[in-house]
Amino acid sequence: MFEASPSPYLAPFDGSFKVAEATTKPPENAPDKKQAKKQLRLIVDELYELQKILYAHDRYAILCIFQAMDAAGKDGTIRAVTTGINPAGFQVHSFKQPSAEELDHDFLWRTTKRLPERGRIGIFNRSYYEEVLVVRVHPKILDYQKLPDPIDLNEIWRKRYQMIENHEKHLAQNGALVLKFWLNVSRDEQKQRFLARLDDPEKHWKFSKGDVEERAYWDDYMEAYEDAIKTTSRPWAPWYAIPADSKSYMRLQVASILAENMKRLNINYPTVKPETKEMFAEMRDILANEGHE
Repeated sequence: MFEASPSPYLAPFDGSFKVAEATTKPPENAPDKKQAKKQLRLIVDELYELQKILYAHDRYAILCIFQAMDAAGKDGTIRAVTTGINPAGFQVHSFKQPSAEELDHDFLWRTTKRLPERGRIGIFNRSYYEEVLVVRVHPKILDYQKLPDPIDLNEIWRKRYQMIENHEKHLAQNGALVLKFWLNVSRDEQKQRFLARLDDPEKHWKFSKGDVEERAYWDDYMEAYEDAIKTTSRPWAPWYAIPADSKSYMRLQVASILAENMKRLNINYPTVKPETKEMFAEMRDILANEGHE
């Protein structure tokens, strides 16, 4: 089964991940914004070629999951990484508040419907992890989920981690490469980005009162992220905690990690049998001589 590409931002698989040890800032020797953008363009070109092989090989699917606090840069990162890739080769789905129909199913149902087929890259902007993140921070949400009583708050998160891990292992065993990115923005940087939105009329649509209200639960969210990541980061479904205070560096790292993991897949353009090559030669002769008779 697939094993994740190494990275300084790869969350360990032994349950030792700690939010306090995960940096939000790029290293001192990181490329500047201009250099990072140049390097990103090269990697996107590489992803374009890798995606073509993935599609032709048609044995694997790739699922990229993005989770983050508000204003961490999920939308911009998804755009930056996928710009230049054939749009027929990937699909993006955002998961917000569940609908009435979705609440009538188990919490994995709505995302399972959106899984990428073989040969394609699927991107989840938020995902089933919301069920152990925002729902854990605001457990009153459980009242609307029509779960069988009683709900044991000491047990439900552990059970959901187990369901998620089993789900991701099932996907991996059936040819899905599951890559999970936590865009790790600092509280101070989030504040500055919120202020920038308030100062820019063209970004007012991105802002809501709830964005500020959720900051009061910052420590609760960090605890929820830590437990989710350390419990579900596995070689076949790794978590990468990407520093998000620099958008250009964050995007470069996400693209690099995606490319490196795709290279670890045993994918190639399909080859044809000798008899098919003979048929090709005949068809070439027919086409070459067409109109010469």
